[in-house]
Amino acid sequence: MVNIPDLSQATKEELAFTAEERKELDNARKMPITFDADCPETTPERALKFKRVNPPRKNASNPA
Repeated sequence: MVNIPDLSQATKEELAFTAEERKELDNARKMPITFDADCPETTPERALKFKRVNPPRKNASNPA
């Protein structure tokens, strides 16, 4: 893992989004979510059937 302040300026610029990528992201945010046969909207009844893959941990900060 690398901390951002430890990166060189050239690396930061390489990892940054380009203006075109930012424009695409802004346009995607404005688009509505579209559900179809491959990805139907989850109903409350279907949501209850989901099962956690990893059970929540029991520790002092999370008494659940």
